[in-house]
Amino acid sequence: MSDEHSSPEAIAAIKKKYWIVFGVLMGGTVLTVLMYKVYFEQMWITVSVALVIATFKAGCVGAIFMHLWDEKKTVYKILTCTVFFLIGLMWLTIWAMHDHPKFTTLVQ
Repeated sequence: MSDEHSSPEAIAAIKKKYWIVFGVLMGGTVLTVLMYKVYFEQMWITVSVALVIATFKAGCVGAIFMHLWDEKKTVYKILTCTVFFLIGLMWLTIWAMHDHPKFTTLVQ
């Protein structure tokens, strides 16, 4: 009885995926170092370029090493619950914004 994850083909496919991510991360690191030498007039462009590179690298790590790529259905369920509770908490905060307790003084 052979497990489908421990077959030689599955192990070779996983190793190939990890080597690709390693290459992407090394390329991103080299790109980050090279972008240090590039001068941009505005600071927001520098920050934007750095964030794009960092987001791409973090996305690769999350998708492959944290197995988020293979668990899309579960990730979407969790994100849906998170958005639902975020909206609820923001609504409660806005609803109670001017609801001050009785018999207290406001410090202004």
